[in-house]
Amino acid sequence: MLTVEHVTKKYGRTLANDDVSFAVEDGSIAVLLGPNGAGKSTIIKCITGLLRFDGKIEINSQPNKSLEAKRALGYIPEMPATYDLLTVAEHLEFVRRAYRCEDDGRAEELLRRFELWDKKDKLGKELSKGMQQKLSIACALVHRPTVVIFDEPMVGLDPHAIKELKEMFRELRDGGACVLISTHMLDSVEDYWDEANIMVSGKIAATKRNTPEDGDSRTLEQLFFDVTEGGEHA
Repeated sequence: MLTVEHVTKKYGRTLANDDVSFAVEDGSIAVLLGPNGAGKSTIIKCITGLLRFDGKIEINSQPNKSLEAKRALGYIPEMPATYDLLTVAEHLEFVRRAYRCEDDGRAEELLRRFELWDKKDKLGKELSKGMQQKLSIACALVHRPTVVIFDEPMVGLDPHAIKELKEMFRELRDGGACVLISTHMLDSVEDYWDEANIMVSGKIAATKRNTPEDGDSRTLEQLFFDVTEGGEHA
C-alpha cells in the first residue's frame, strides 16, 4: 500500500506540491492525471525518495526512504536512465543482485515480453529511446516489487510494448501489487484504472473511483476537462 499525507514541496518560492494527500490500496491501479506543470512528476519524485518534502509518505506502512520501503518499490521514471557500458542483460543482472534476488527466470521473461531478448548483448548506449524505456521497465520489475510507480510510461513505446505493458498493469493488480501511473495521456489509462486523482496547480483537485458507487456519472475524460479547463474542484 502507498500512503501520501499532507505532502508539500517547494522549489525556492515556487510551490510545486501543496498539501497533497491520497492512498493506493493493494491490488489496485491508481492514475495521477493533470496537465503539464500540475506537479505530478514532483509528487512521484517525492514518493520515490528523490526529493525532500514536508509531510509523510509510507510504502507498505514503512517510511518511504527506509530500506524496507525501497525493497518493495519499483520505479519507472519518465526519462529512462540506462548505463552506457552495461549490456541489456547486465542491467537486469545488476538490479537483481542489488536486491539480492535469486535468478528465477524473471529477467529472461521480461526481456522476451518486451522484445529485448535478441538485444541482450547490446550496450545501453546502443539502444534507441524506446528500447531504453522497455529496459527501464524490465529493470524496475525484475525484483517483483509490490508497489510500482510509473511516470509517463507509454512515451516512446511501440504498439507491442504498449500492449504488453497494459497487460502487465493488470497482472500486477491481480497479483496484489499497488500500481500508481502518472500521465497526461487519458487514452492510455481509460480501460483499466480503479481510482483517478486529478492534479491542478500542485493540488489534488478531484478524485474519481471506477465503481457504480462513485456517484459521478461523468466519464474520466469529462471530469478531467471540467476540472482542468472549467476550474471546477471536486
